[in-house]
Amino acid sequence: MPIIFHENSREFHLYNNQVSYIIKILKNNQLGNLYFGKKVNDKESFGYLVKGKPRSLAAYVFDDDPEFSLQHTMQEYPAYGTTDFRYPAFELKQENGSRISCFEYLGHSIYMGKKKLSGLPATYIEDEKEAYSLEIFLYDNVINVELTLCYSIFSDYPAIARNVRFLNKGDNTVTLKRAMSVSIDLPDSDFELIHLSGAWGRERHIKCRRLEQGIQSVYSMRGISSAEHNPFIVLKRPTADEFTGEVYGFSLIYSGNHIAQVEVDTHDTTRVMMGIHPDTFEWPLCKGETFQTPEAVMTYSDEGLNKMSQTYHSLYRKRLVRGLWRDKPRPILINNWEATGMDFTEEKILSIAKVGKELGIEMFVLDDGWFGKRDTDKSGLGDWHVTNFSKLPGGIARLADKINAMGLKFGVWIEPEMVNKDSDLFRAHPDWIIHTPGRRTSPSRNQYVLDFSRKEVVDYIYSIIEKLLMEVNISYIKWDMNRYITECYSVDKDEKSQGKVFHEYILGVYDLYDRLTSRFPHILFESCASGGARFDPGILYYAPQTWTSDNTDAIERLLIQYGTSMVYPISSMGAHISAVPNQQVGRVTPIETRANVAFFGVFGYELDITKMSDEEKVKVKEQIAFYKAHRELILTGNFYRITSPFNSNIASWIIVSEDRSEAIAGYYKILNRANEGFKRFKLVGLDPNKRYIINGSNQAEYYGDELMNIGIVINDDDLCCNGSDFSSIVFYLKEI
Repeated sequence: MPIIFHENSREFHLYNNQVSYIIKILKNNQLGNLYFGKKVNDKESFGYLVKGKPRSLAAYVFDDDPEFSLQHTMQEYPAYGTTDFRYPAFELKQENGSRISCFEYLGHSIYMGKKKLSGLPATYIEDEKEAYSLEIFLYDNVINVELTLCYSIFSDYPAIARNVRFLNKGDNTVTLKRAMSVSIDLPDSDFELIHLSGAWGRERHIKCRRLEQGIQSVYSMRGISSAEHNPFIVLKRPTADEFTGEVYGFSLIYSGNHIAQVEVDTHDTTRVMMGIHPDTFEWPLCKGETFQTPEAVMTYSDEGLNKMSQTYHSLYRKRLVRGLWRDKPRPILINNWEATGMDFTEEKILSIAKVGKELGIEMFVLDDGWFGKRDTDKSGLGDWHVTNFSKLPGGIARLADKINAMGLKFGVWIEPEMVNKDSDLFRAHPDWIIHTPGRRTSPSRNQYVLDFSRKEVVDYIYSIIEKLLMEVNISYIKWDMNRYITECYSVDKDEKSQGKVFHEYILGVYDLYDRLTSRFPHILFESCASGGARFDPGILYYAPQTWTSDNTDAIERLLIQYGTSMVYPISSMGAHISAVPNQQVGRVTPIETRANVAFFGVFGYELDITKMSDEEKVKVKEQIAFYKAHRELILTGNFYRITSPFNSNIASWIIVSEDRSEAIAGYYKILNRANEGFKRFKLVGLDPNKRYIINGSNQAEYYGDELMNIGIVINDDDLCCNGSDFSSIVFYLKEI
C-alpha cells in the first residue's frame, strides 16, 4: 500500500516509485508537513525533521514548552492566530465574531481508488489501482466543525491531488471566509517562482523571478480564471532548467476567482497556497451543510521543467479530459470569423465550405452572427433559439444539412453566459443579469453576464441550447465568454449570500457544461473566453480543447504556445492559420511558418480560403495531408521544449512518440541577421540506439545519440523563405 500510517510515530507516508509526501500529527494534535520531494525509503519515523527552539517574541502553544511554536513549524493546513502569524489556509468566522479555531486530529481513512467531487471537475481514475487516497479528519470541538483533508497519490505519476471539505455539525452558523485547496510549507526559500501571465492576445507568457521574504502571488478576481494570471505556479531551484534540477508544480482545477500565493517568512521557510480567492468569497455554513474546495494537483520533478510538464500533460490528457473526444483524432476545421465577421450570407459560407472540402478540411465552423438579430455585437445574445434569417433564409438547420452533404462536419459559435440588452431574452428577464441594484451596470463588448448562480437561468439556457442541438446536425460547439464579471451581485440572494455568487456562478457554468456534454456526448466542445482567458484545467474536464488565443500570428503564438505547454497538453490547444497581414499585429508571416507553428496543436484555418491563389491552395493541401499523417503523434506524444522564444531569437520544440520510434520537431527563426553562421539543432527525447531518417529521405541515417549530442546542422537555405524573417522548418523523424 503506497500510503502508510505509522501509529507509534503518528506519521503518514504517501509514496510511489517517484515521490514521497510525509505528514506528522504534532504534539498539539494538529498536522505538520515533514517532506515533499523525491521518493525516500519508508521507515517508522521522520520526526527528527520537526525542529524547535526558543525564539524571542515567539508565542508558544504550551506553557511548559518554549520550543514549540506554530510560527516556526512546517504545517499541513495552518490557521492564523494561535502562535502562527503567517497567512492561513482557512478562516472561519463564528457567530460571536471570533475567527480563532483549533482543528485537531480525529481519525483517518486510507483506501484504494479516488472519489469524485460533487459538482466540480477533478482528475479521475478508471481502475482503483491507479490511485490511493488518504482522508484525515480534523475536528474543532468548540464550534463543532469537521475539516477533512483529502489526498490522492497516483500510482504512475509524481503527482498528488488534494482537496478539502468543511462540515458544520453544530447548531450555530459559521462563515467560511477562506478555504485553500492546498497548502504546504517548504523548509527553505532557495527557489524561483514561475507563473503564466498576460492579457488578451498575449496569454500565458512565462514570468520568472527569485523568491524573497514577503508575499508573492498571482490571482484573478475577474469571475473567471482570466488571461492575466493562470491558476498555475512553479517553484524551481535557481539552477533548474528544462532538463535538470528540482521543480515543484501547483495547478488548480478551477475556472473562477483564484489565488496562488507564496510567502517567505523571515527565517526563509516558504509557504505555498492555492485555492479560491478569499477577497471575493464568503460562504455561510448552517448545521449539516458542507463546503467542498476545488482540487489542486501538486507535482515534483528532479529532471527539470519538461518532466513536470509531461506529468501534467499525460495526467490531464488521460485522466482529466473525458468522453468520446479524449482519445479520438480532432477534426481539422475552418472557421469563418476572420474571413467574414458577422457580415456573411449562406452562399458565402457554402463557398468557403466547398473549397475547404476540396482542400481536405474536415469541419466547417460558423462563428458569431447566425442567431437572433445579430448583425453587430449590440444585439441578439441570448436568442439562441432564433436563426438570423436575413443571412440564412433557410435557417441554421438547412445550412448544416448542406454542409454535412458536402462530407463536412458542422459546428457553431455560442456565448451562452451572455446577453445583450437588445434581445428577446433581456426584454423578458432584465433581472437575470449580474448587477447591483442602484449602481451603474458596466458593459463590455455591449454585453452583460447572465446570473449563472441562479438555477432557473441555467435551466433556461440549457433548454434552448438543447433544443438547438436536437434540431440541427451540429458536431462541434465553440463556447465563448467575451467579458469579465463586474458589479457582482445576485438579486435573488440575501445579504449573507452575496459572497457565494462568484463561486456559484462557476458551479452553474460547470452544471451547464456537464448537462450538455452528457446529453450530447458525440459533440466536440471547445472552450473560448475572449480567446484564451479561460484556459484552465477546470474547463478541460468538460471541453477537451480550448481556443488558445485570439492572436493567430505565428510569431506571437510561439510565445503563447510555449508558455501554455508548461502545464497544458498539446491536444488541448486550438492552433490555426490566419491570413496576412495578421489581424492582431499586422505581421506578414510566410504560410509555411504559420503552418509549422499551428501543427503543434489542434490544427485548423481561420481565413477566406476562397481568395487564395492556386499556389497557396496547393500548400494548404500539403499542410492538411501532413497534419493528418502525423496527427496521432502530435496529440499523444511526449512534448519537450528545447529553446525558449522568451530569451532567444530561436524557438524550438519536439514531440516524441511513447516508443520513441518517431518524432516531429519544430525550429523557428524569428528575425534574420546578416551573415550568420550555421546553427546546430540538438534534439531531445530520442532513443540513443535507434536509427532515424529525417523527412522521409533515405539518403542519410542518424543514430538518436548523434541527433541529441551533435544535432542537425541548420543553415538559412534549409528554412522556408531562405531564412528571412519569421522562417522555420519542421523535421519528421522515423525509426528504420
